[in-house]
Amino acid sequence: GADCGRGKMAAGGAADAQARFGHSVKGLLTEKVTSCGTDVIALTKQVLKGSRSAELLGQAARNMVMQEDAILHSEDSLRKMAIITTHLQYQQEAIQKNVERSSNLQDQLSHLLK
Repeated sequence: GADCGRGKMAAGGAADAQARFGHSVKGLLTEKVTSCGTDVIALTKQVLKGSRSAELLGQAARNMVMQEDAILHSEDSLRKMAIITTHLQYQQEAIQKNVERSSNLQDQLSHLLK
C-alpha cells in the first residue's frame, strides 16, 4: 500500500512539473510573439520611411530637371538679348553719324545762305 501512495505522489509531482513547464513555454511563446510583433512594427516603419525617402528623392530629381530647363531657357534668353544689344549699338552708332552729317550740312547751308 505504501508503494501505491508514493507512485501517486510521483505522478502528482510529474504532473506539477509538466504544468510548470507548460506555463514557462506559454510565457516564452508570449514573449517571442510580443518581440516578433515589435520587430514587424519596426520593419514596417523602416519600409515606410524608405518609400518616403524614395518619393522625396524622386521629387528632388524632378525639381532639378525643372531647374535645369529654366537655366537653359535663361541662357538662351541672355544670348538673344546680347545679340539685340549688339544690333542696338550698331544702330546708335549709325544715328550718331547721321546726326553729325546733318549738323555739318546745316553748317554748310547756313554758310551758303549768308
